[in-house]
Amino acid sequence: MGYYKPREFFPGEYYHIYNRGNAKQNIFLHEEDYIYYLQRLRKAKDKQKVSLICYCLMPNHLHLLLRQDSEMPISKFISILHIGYSMYFNEKYTRVGHLFQSRFQDKHIDKDEYLLYLASYIHLNPVVDGLVKKPEDYQWSSYQDYIGLREGTLCDKEPVFLGKSPDWYKKITEEDVKEQLIKKEFQDKLNIRDMP
Repeated sequence: MGYYKPREFFPGEYYHIYNRGNAKQNIFLHEEDYIYYLQRLRKAKDKQKVSLICYCLMPNHLHLLLRQDSEMPISKFISILHIGYSMYFNEKYTRVGHLFQSRFQDKHIDKDEYLLYLASYIHLNPVVDGLVKKPEDYQWSSYQDYIGLREGTLCDKEPVFLGKSPDWYKKITEEDVKEQLIKKEFQDKLNIRDMP
């Protein structure tokens, strides 16, 4: 019988959390599913003392950039969030079994300068996957908040902005679009793309 090695999470540290549907199935089927997940995310982050830096909810996977603000580990936060969402999803669509493929995946962000790159990477997911032409056209990410098209209060943008403007971030992200698309094309040709 296999077991999971405990993962360590620390207060004040940033983590890229990602997960996808079991067998790559969709985890969001309708607009109300995205809304429900975001509502649960807001409640859970306030209760568990976690800061959400940015997010992107894709039809069959999701990305969250989080900061742990207390001794309670990120793993407990994600467990509470995803168990609740899975129960909602299974009940709504009269299904049973695991919604997510496995435990969530995480990457510890050990250098603050990586936050800008990672936020841009997360926000470009809908473009790279061909859902939209421009990241601002995708409503289920925090990008519209980042560039001032929407006044959302879910994310703490300052660790990425560091006092700079939404226009600055928009320019940086638009410059990353071409690079990310070229990278995806290269990975697809070699069949090495293992991100959700």
